[in-house]
Formats: sequence, C-alpha cells, structure tokens
Amino acid sequence: MTDLELSFEAPDCEPGDNWCEIVDQLTGSQWLASSANWLIAKPITIILILIFAMIVRTIARRLIDRLTRASGGRIPTLLRPLKERAPQALGTLMSERREQRARTIGSVFKSIVSVLVFGIAFMMILAELGVNLAPVLASAGILGVAVGFGAQNVVKDFLSGVFMMLEDQYGVGDVVDVGEASGTVEAVGLRITTMRDVNGTVWYVRNGEILRVGNSSQGFAVAVVDVPIGYGADVGQATEILGRVATYAAENEPVSEDVLEPPEVLGVERVSATEGITLRMTVKVRPGRQWAVQRSLRARIMAAFEDAGIQGPMVRGFPATEA
Repeated sequence: MTDLELSFEAPDCEPGDNWCEIVDQLTGSQWLASSANWLIAKPITIILILIFAMIVRTIARRLIDRLTRASGGRIPTLLRPLKERAPQALGTLMSERREQRARTIGSVFKSIVSVLVFGIAFMMILAELGVNLAPVLASAGILGVAVGFGAQNVVKDFLSGVFMMLEDQYGVGDVVDVGEASGTVEAVGLRITTMRDVNGTVWYVRNGEILRVGNSSQGFAVAVVDVPIGYGADVGQATEILGRVATYAAENEPVSEDVLEPPEVLGVERVSATEGITLRMTVKVRPGRQWAVQRSLRARIMAAFEDAGIQGPMVRGFPATEA
C-alpha cells in the first residue's frame, strides 16, 4: 500500500461506536465506518429532534385550542382566571367578545410556544453539529436588541394589545372614546383596534397610540336629559311635570327595560340669555343604552310641556312662544 493510499485511509473505529462497527461490517470500508457518525447518527438524531419538537408543538397548540374554546355559552377556560368587564347588556355580542378575546390571547400563547419549542430544537441541533453556542447566543442577543430598536412601535403596539386583552379594558360591542376616534368596537387585535363611529366611518387605531380609553359600556351608564324652558315658564310646574313624566316612562316599556334606578330631577342646571332656563334630570341605565333613553324621555317630556302650555326658550332672537 502506497503512502498516498495511506493518507486517505480513515482511522479505526473508537470503542463503543456501534454505528462505526455496523457500517464497517456491512461495507468493509474504514472511511465510511469512521464517517458513520456524520452520515447516519447525527442526521437521525436531528430528524428525531425535529419530530419531537413538532409533536410537542402540536400537543401544546391543541391544548391551547381546548382552553380557548367556548362551548354552550360558557366562559373559555383560559379566561376564567382573568377579569371580565363585559356588560350583560351586550346580549348576543357577549359570546363574540369572549370568543375573540380568547382567540387573540390563544394566538399569543401559540406563538410563544412555537418560538420556544423550535428555538430549543434549533439550539439542540447546533449542539449536535458541534457548534459553539456561546457566540450564537451572543449574536442573537445583539440582533434582538437591534430589532427591538428598529421596531419599537410594533413592539409597543403588541405589548399594549396584550395588556389590554388581559385586563379586558374594552371588547367587541363596547362604545369607547380613545381620543382621536370614538365609536363602537368591531374588532380587537394585538396591534390594531377597529371601531365604527356614528357616521359609519371605520377607524383603525394602533394600540400603542391609545393613551386613555373612555368606555361607555361597562357597569352602568347615566342618561342625562337637559330640557330648556323660557323665562316666563313656571319652574316649579315644569319640574313637577319633568319628574312625573320621567317616573311614568321609567316604569313602563320600552324604557323600563333599560332603567336601573328611578329618575332623579336635579333642578335648574343653567340660565342663559339665548337658551332660557335649562332643567336637568339623570337616570341610571344599562350600559350603552343612555342615548336611547335620553331620546325617549326627551320626546315624552317635550310633549307633556306642550300639553301643559310650558313656554319654550327664545330661538335665534325671536321671543318665546307657547310650546
């Protein structure tokens, strides 16, 4: 055997290297036998790692789906430990609100599970290939910092959406005011909140840009009814009619379905040279129903004032006339 042939001859199998011995027996080639660890053992190990990671990920995702599934109108298991401020007045929107909230939180957990499982699998594969993980982890940390600085707004929107979901600040069906836009919430995501205002305009608001939220659909609402009368009107008579009509309306349908407490007449709210005397009354109602109650009470009260001959205020400089 020449020196050239000896230079290509692989070393003998190490003790305990079963794959090397098996390949050596099957092929009789020392080079293939000594390379069996790279040609057979490591690829099989990497495939097993990937298969195990996919199995773990699938089981975890199915478990999350089961925890976020709402069946028979019940609260999803994932939401039971969390606060829920959704008003019962939302009716059929309640299930949609819960479903979307659970689905969004579940998607966050699924993403976290996928990153953790495949991240660990990737590290195990690198370790199996003999790669030094210390520089890789250091580079990943630097890259993460760079991405964090470059995508600050996205991270801010995402984190704001997560906390908003966990705290249930608002949801589908709520009437909210977020500053630049207000309306009924149609969809809630981790980055964007979609709402529609009274004019039908759809607003897409980034969660990270929401500094404060005014929610008109939690707990209860207050219907504030201001009724103007002229200077020549009898304030005592007008106040008595206001209380009587409001109490009657609150005790009968359809207003009674939304009223939580009896109406309270506060009396004279303000006196204006152009609007005359303004009487104010408040009613505690179901959340989101204050505007409907206000319109109904205002129509009944104005009709009662007209029947009683209560004077209305001056309009555009013309003297008050009999209402």
